[in-house]
Amino acid sequence: MLVKVFPINLKPGKQAEVEAIIEEFAPMGPAQESGTVSFRVYRDPAKPDYLLFVEHFADKAAYDAHTGSAAYKELIAGKFAGLITEFVEIDHELVAGI
Repeated sequence: MLVKVFPINLKPGKQAEVEAIIEEFAPMGPAQESGTVSFRVYRDPAKPDYLLFVEHFADKAAYDAHTGSAAYKELIAGKFAGLITEFVEIDHELVAGI
């Protein structure tokens, strides 16, 4: 299992626009990918212009397929990328889960 965590700072005032892109992307991308185990995006009500992505993939090949999809290229690498100021990509290994 490959776990990716992305804390992402957005350009000021872009929260709603970014959330709309994510809502469009989820059913087109991750929901259609057999190797994407879970795809979750969280907002922090106390911190505007910020999102936290937590994604679980079967393996690196599944992650590569995810980032290589047409939906990802159009919506995440395309529209979404222009609305962020900073992100960090953190790999994790699952220790326990329910």
